[in-house]
Amino acid sequence: MKKFSIYILCAIFFTVSCTDIEELQDDPNRATAVSPDLLLTNIQTLAFNTVSLNSALASRYLAFTDGVNENQYYNWQQASFANYDNIKQVHKMIEESQNAESEVYAILGKFFNSYFITELTLVFGDVPYSQAIGVDEQIYAPVYDTQEEIFLKVLTDLKSASNELAANDELILGDVIYNGDKLQWQKLINSYYLRVLLMLSNKTDVASLNVVGRFKEVVDNPSKYPLFSSNNDNGALTFVNIQNNRYPLFNNNNLQTAYYLEESFVNKLKTLEDPRLFVFAEKMPSASALDETDFNAYGGLYGSAVFSDNAAKAVAGNASRIAPRYYNDPVNESSLLIGYAELQFILAEAVTKGWISGDASAYYTEGIKASMEFYGITNTDDYLANPNVQLNATNPIESIATQKHIALFLNTGWQMFYDQRRTGYPEFNVDGGGTLNEARIPKRWLYPTSESTNNPKNLEEAINRQFTTGDNINSQMWILK
Repeated sequence: MKKFSIYILCAIFFTVSCTDIEELQDDPNRATAVSPDLLLTNIQTLAFNTVSLNSALASRYLAFTDGVNENQYYNWQQASFANYDNIKQVHKMIEESQNAESEVYAILGKFFNSYFITELTLVFGDVPYSQAIGVDEQIYAPVYDTQEEIFLKVLTDLKSASNELAANDELILGDVIYNGDKLQWQKLINSYYLRVLLMLSNKTDVASLNVVGRFKEVVDNPSKYPLFSSNNDNGALTFVNIQNNRYPLFNNNNLQTAYYLEESFVNKLKTLEDPRLFVFAEKMPSASALDETDFNAYGGLYGSAVFSDNAAKAVAGNASRIAPRYYNDPVNESSLLIGYAELQFILAEAVTKGWISGDASAYYTEGIKASMEFYGITNTDDYLANPNVQLNATNPIESIATQKHIALFLNTGWQMFYDQRRTGYPEFNVDGGGTLNEARIPKRWLYPTSESTNNPKNLEEAINRQFTTGDNINSQMWILK
């Protein structure tokens, strides 16, 4: 994990919107070239900053008390195509890499294109890709690629990026994640590749994807496809106490007053006697006399309860707010794109599915240890000896998903929601009387309204191809079927 004071330089030369990219290209009074290393810095900070309060509400980590939040009560509608702005920046980096006769930034561009388009397709289903990755082609109404086509391209590009990095001897400048260490980048790309393959666990019968074969190929060839081996390899954005470089929730007023731990999450940690609870939360005001390491000092708000009930419980002091470090520490913890703990849970699940050989319990235990270490907890023996913590032989996926849920607290964006959507674990509560959407957890988001105006023909074709009930938040996309 590397500090990124160089990020400030990026703000001098470049801003985050794709409109600025287009102006940079079109304005004759501006330079028409941008150093690819500056573009890399900006792209990294966009991709690796995954802290999301909205996903924390939907994933039953937190509850909100200043109103009926659509993410908490599962009543969301349209989402944004903003990640296409990021894809355009990646395209510009690849273009400038070619202009500079340097291949390494184009190689990294394959990873970032894959990451951003994966995030898009997990939100909506089919989305434009083959006609949407270039800013110079002037295609204003791109066709929608199927999820199968998108994931096949992603898997091809990730494998290619790993192999090409191994053979490349150029310097990587502007790298605020790994300081130019190509082996670390290979580990990240290969670990992320396994995450993508696990997302495709319902598609092991699709010959073109070869999910199990690809997964096994990586795990069985560690010298060619190195993976994370400790938390030191984490794909992590480390914050520093400099303006525009601080933890993204620093000084967030709402976080100080309106966000509480979700009750089912707190109860899970209390049942397991999990010391990470003391890292995530502060004591209930009503339990001020109790010690900070007394599990009875903590409580939460039920994510699906009627809003007024939660508000009253919070006012009475019977719920734990999120730990103050999340809003008063400008550095706090790193933001993870993907980390070592998650990789261990991925490998554990792959063993239980019979994709690879190995000891699922060993991977699972290592994932817990890695998560504890990430939060500064070193004594894990008693916790791991707890029968309720040990891998459940009858339902190992539930155990793995439970521990992954704890490990990804307020990190890796919407990844935990996507994993729960795929496996059904851990169960997210919907029965408290306040949940909207007919007490259902949505499966996706609606396409942006702008697509109905700008690209109606291709949008309609994509919707009709995928969903019998139309563009609906409860429709099931291909990857889940």
